[in-house]
Amino acid sequence: MAKQTRREPVSRAAVRQLLLLSAVCAAGFVGLMTLLAWVSSITGGGAAAQRAIDFETRTITLALEQEPPQLDSTRATDAISFRILGHVMEGLLRYDADNRLVPGVAERWEIRPEGATFWLREDAHWSDGQPVTAYDFVFAWRKVVDPDNASQYAYILYPVKNAEAISTRRMPVERLGVRAVGDRLLEVEFERPVAFFDKLVAFETYLPVREDFYGSRDGRYGADATDLLYNGPFALTRWVHGAHVRLEKNPYYWNRDEIWLNVIDMPYVTSDVTATVNLFKDGSIASTGLGPEQLDEAMKLRWDLGRHIDGSVFYIDFNFRPGRPTSNFHLRRALQLVNDPPELVNKVIAVPGYQPGVSLFPGWLTGVDGPLRMEYPPPVVTPDHARARDHLAIARSELGEIPALVLLADDTPNAVRLAEYYQNLFQRVLGMEIRLDQQIFKQRLEKMELGDFDMVMAGWGPDYADPLTFGDLYASWNGNNRGRYRNAALDAHVQIAQRSLDPRTRMDAFGEIQDILIEDAVQLPAFERGRVYVQTPELKGVVRRAVGVDRDYTYAYLEEAP
Repeated sequence: MAKQTRREPVSRAAVRQLLLLSAVCAAGFVGLMTLLAWVSSITGGGAAAQRAIDFETRTITLALEQEPPQLDSTRATDAISFRILGHVMEGLLRYDADNRLVPGVAERWEIRPEGATFWLREDAHWSDGQPVTAYDFVFAWRKVVDPDNASQYAYILYPVKNAEAISTRRMPVERLGVRAVGDRLLEVEFERPVAFFDKLVAFETYLPVREDFYGSRDGRYGADATDLLYNGPFALTRWVHGAHVRLEKNPYYWNRDEIWLNVIDMPYVTSDVTATVNLFKDGSIASTGLGPEQLDEAMKLRWDLGRHIDGSVFYIDFNFRPGRPTSNFHLRRALQLVNDPPELVNKVIAVPGYQPGVSLFPGWLTGVDGPLRMEYPPPVVTPDHARARDHLAIARSELGEIPALVLLADDTPNAVRLAEYYQNLFQRVLGMEIRLDQQIFKQRLEKMELGDFDMVMAGWGPDYADPLTFGDLYASWNGNNRGRYRNAALDAHVQIAQRSLDPRTRMDAFGEIQDILIEDAVQLPAFERGRVYVQTPELKGVVRRAVGVDRDYTYAYLEEAP
């Protein structure tokens, strides 16, 4: 294939120098010790250079965009952590290579209006050889809703009887509607009928955790590779924070004979696309995403490009906490009337596959008989600078002098570019001072949770295949509602969508939620993300999906190129 024969050679030394420069720039955030570990990983610590693929050892080498902030499945909230957990852990159900729900730890199941029963397979084991039991699910689910655990995803278990009451300290955790009937039978009682519970249990927050191991970690469960037990296709065997993640095939996994790869090695942790493209050209990693700067070169090298819509939406979120200027409707409305997603996508991002944002609900979601947004068109917001200035004047009359607004964002090159675009847009059109607060990924999440922002560049990907995965994001009880937006009417429509089994009633509720979010200027839609990537032709079977683990290497294998 031309991809192999026409690429220009780049020395490993040049790649390491580029990555070292990126690391030095980030050192103020990650700290000196992490930097030294990362540089050691990049340079191989004196060892032989990495190879993208190795047929003999069945190894693939990749780059990881970010450090996983949290591998405790009862508390994790981000896509990077979920991607790792999706390879090293397995829930009751899982997605196969064709994106169908199939048996995981549960070999069969039955879902009824009042509850569900799961029969666990006898050959499911933890990575220390002990069996996975129904008690492990009971313990994990109780831990998720335990308010002392402060899980931001506690709400996703609210379909289970008493989960919400427990999470709000009105009941003890022992009252959660899940029980083990022996080691291999799990009984679940619902708070209300739920139309998609099978999809929920495939999500990472529903993963099992073994109580005795959890208790033995002294509060460090999920903090390091040795602080986890694994029941999935792979096990985490190396985790140098900020530097290196290595997954190896789990010999205790029940379906291990169907797993071809022995090792998924990620000895590079960088979100710098230029660096990862150079690593790919150098033959050090098997796949990388491409940004607009790399597309022309990829075309010249005649690389075989892949495209994928990952199902995520991105937007600017506002802080609604008391005292924050962004809690003022007219200020938000002014910013909304300046927001111009087509300009952002076409002139700033300029990557094929991206779509301008128009709603919290992405275009791929289905409604009753067709696409949700075709059946429930979102209110159209057209940029109108004159009206924006009118609303800003009203906001100033209500708030007085408006201080510089803090826009929180990641410190990656792409995020910096987008943040600077917004900073310039709001200053140029409205004369508003915008101060950028650029943080490493983990710190950005922490600041969002603490409410340390006025605006934040955020995104949301689907947790399960139902519009509710987006529709309940701004419910007052949702731990991922980082700006603490509260609206009784929106909450009521979310509850309708949760409780009804009638498709039309549920979709009507989502249409109302969409209208509220736009008319109250709760967020500023930015884009629906498309990805353009390149992958070594010998690597086959990588699954890309909108729902579930994206970039799933569970079914991957290597095959000699023709």
